[in-house]
Amino acid sequence: MPDVPAHITGTVWKIETKVGDEVKAGDVLVIIESMKMEMPVEAPEDGRVAEIRCRETQPVSEGDVLVVLK
Repeated sequence: MPDVPAHITGTVWKIETKVGDEVKAGDVLVIIESMKMEMPVEAPEDGRVAEIRCRETQPVSEGDVLVVLK
C-alpha cells in the first residue's frame, strides 16, 4: 500500500477525499497551507483510499504520512 506523505511542512487546510474513495494518479487528496500558499498533495498512482491519517487544521511536517492508498 503506498503511503502519501506531506511534501512540505504546514497545516492541513482541506481534505479532498474520504476512506473508500477511488482515486486516479494526480487527483488532489489533501491541501496543505504553508506560508499563505495552498499546496495540493496528489495521489501518486490509481487506487482506493484505505486510511486518512490527518485532520483539517492539523500541523504536519515534511514526510508525515497523510493518506494510505491500496
